[in-house]
Amino acid sequence: MTIVPPAVKPARPFFSSGPCVKPPGWSPEKLKTESLGRSHRAKIGKSRLQLAIDLMREVLQVPDTHRIGIVPGSDTGAIEMAMWTMLGARPVTMMAWESFGEGWVTDVNKQLKLNAHVMNAPYGEIPDLSAVDFTHDVVFTWNGTTSGARVPNGDWIADDREGLTFNDATSAVFAYDMPWDKLDVTTFSWQKVLGGEGAHGVLILGPRAVERLESYTPSWPLPKVFRLMSKGALAEGIFKGETINTPSMLAVEDVIFALEWAKTVGGLQGLMARSNANAAALDDIVAASDYLGFLATDPAIRSKTSVCLTVKGADEAMIKKMASLLEAEDAAYDIAGYRDAPPGLRIWCGATVDTADIQALGPWLDWAYHSAKA
Repeated sequence: MTIVPPAVKPARPFFSSGPCVKPPGWSPEKLKTESLGRSHRAKIGKSRLQLAIDLMREVLQVPDTHRIGIVPGSDTGAIEMAMWTMLGARPVTMMAWESFGEGWVTDVNKQLKLNAHVMNAPYGEIPDLSAVDFTHDVVFTWNGTTSGARVPNGDWIADDREGLTFNDATSAVFAYDMPWDKLDVTTFSWQKVLGGEGAHGVLILGPRAVERLESYTPSWPLPKVFRLMSKGALAEGIFKGETINTPSMLAVEDVIFALEWAKTVGGLQGLMARSNANAAALDDIVAASDYLGFLATDPAIRSKTSVCLTVKGADEAMIKKMASLLEAEDAAYDIAGYRDAPPGLRIWCGATVDTADIQALGPWLDWAYHSAKA
């Protein structure tokens, strides 16, 4: 039996959940190059790093009360830096409902040995947010990249909390409205919703986090790349473009392009609208299908960016077959679910994806499913 492939392919078949597709219209020739080959500590380097920080503040609508710094090691480096420098002052609650959150639990309990209280949930679900004890420091992932489950909003975070909130927001910023007054520490990387390059993280500190840094010294040694304090004071230069280690100025120019593009589509509201439209288009595809479902069955906690799908009757081998067939046809790249997640597909619906490409993907998913079964 010959299964005929659809006639129309997505114009940009890039659906990876990180690094994600570049903004529409991107090309390397459009990046500014004056800072390349120069020291990042030269005037031009620091000015471009500061511009990236300023643009992130503008697009994300981060208040002046919060500091924004560019740090090494992607989101992993940023969240580890925050945990290693600030946890240990009071009890800790770790929330985990996917592989990256589980990784932070491992580091806090096995490396820092803090014996944190752990609130787990299976893939596709989240823990009971009403049960969180805010006398503790609370570490959570806003949007589970590998599970497709997210917190619905920030209403569950106590205004009168005693502990700090640590928000791993790497698949959430630029796609959801962040309640900055409830977030003491927020981390993310450029390679998700902005479609930037990997290796660089962003650390956003509210005033309560700065107070913690200035009043508490952890008992364990800190590697140089984690040190946010210098001679007893906050290293303010980190939040003014003076990075802890050498950044890629090419990656900096790339994210500046993405942030300037974001302004042309309406800033934060425009980015959220694009993500919402993409997720809605994928909802329509699932609704019309007899074999697709959502790993996160509750729409209130379903991701609008890293949407994880179940495939009726599919095991890991069948998912790999579907992904390989689609890649060979240049119809969809990198859509197999994360290796630790239940077998399924994962479609990135962030703002740099065009809704027309999500719509064109639907018939190709049908083709791959029936071809893999055959």
